[in-house]
Amino acid sequence: MQIKSWVKTDVGLKRDNNQDSFLCEKGIGLYIVADGMGGHKGGEIASALACSTVKDVITNPNNHHLSPKEILRFAYAEASSRIFSHAKENPDLTGMGTTMVLILHKGNVFYIANVGDSRCYLTRGSSLWQLTEDHSLMNEQIRAGIMTPEQAKVMVAKNVITRSVGFEHDAVCDVIERIATPGEIYLLCSDGMHGLVGDKRINEIIQRAPVDSITTQLIEEAKKNGGDDNVTTLILKVE
Repeated sequence: MQIKSWVKTDVGLKRDNNQDSFLCEKGIGLYIVADGMGGHKGGEIASALACSTVKDVITNPNNHHLSPKEILRFAYAEASSRIFSHAKENPDLTGMGTTMVLILHKGNVFYIANVGDSRCYLTRGSSLWQLTEDHSLMNEQIRAGIMTPEQAKVMVAKNVITRSVGFEHDAVCDVIERIATPGEIYLLCSDGMHGLVGDKRINEIIQRAPVDSITTQLIEEAKKNGGDDNVTTLILKVE
């Protein structure tokens, strides 16, 4: 089984700096998208620190006795601790944090972890699935039946997240384990993309575009629809 990857990030049309970070480490099978928050510099520091911490934890020989799920839970907790501690030492960074979605590839198994509202999608055949669940106020209200998905699209606080990496000392991630199948395409993205491009349109682009141009076309679609936020897209194709 071979995994091919493509990634692209863009500041968008309305932000001064890019607070998204990503990591593509084929050698260890690690792929990450993180969307930072917290002041002008805090967000980009938090997202970059989250990515580097996860890599540190996974490559540390002292952690090799842990199962993939255990090491991912530890990596998220360690990333949150480092970001939180860094903010305490630098008062101008108080409140910084980040979302983080990732895939850890071991053999033919994908371990997908998430905190926040960055997402992992899967396309198989002609269908698209959102594999991760958003940790957001909007999603919680939809799940509770307080509002419909249509009503949620126009809610004022739809970008408020309920779980992040670094805002508190610890972070608990969701972890999904699934067997990867040749022909599948996985998409990791920040909410700057999926917040402006609906699932139907995402699937259309993935189905029709050459695989090496999907990241670019998704970003251009988000910018065409307003480009309100930084946009990061990472594609993995299983061959």
